Amino acid sequence: MADPLCAYCLQDGEYVPATIVDHAKQHQGELTLFWSWDNCQSLCKPCHDSRKQREEKSGISLDTTGLDGYPTKGTW
Repeated sequence: MADPLCAYCLQDGEYVPATIVDHAKQHQGELTLFWSWDNCQSLCKPCHDSRKQREEKSGISLDTTGLDGYPTKGTW
């Protein structure tokens, strides 16, 4: 309720209602991280099921890396 829009879509300048509360950082069974509100983010189902899953499996955030694998932000 605090963040009703998808965090990923907002980064892209789109306003899409969120339908999933996601753990921003994988908790891997760590209960403190699992229950931490600071580790929660709002996502829409398409972003959760595609972009978020790709990031978790590859370990590469699309916020800083393009689809080609090269950095898109920050210093070279």
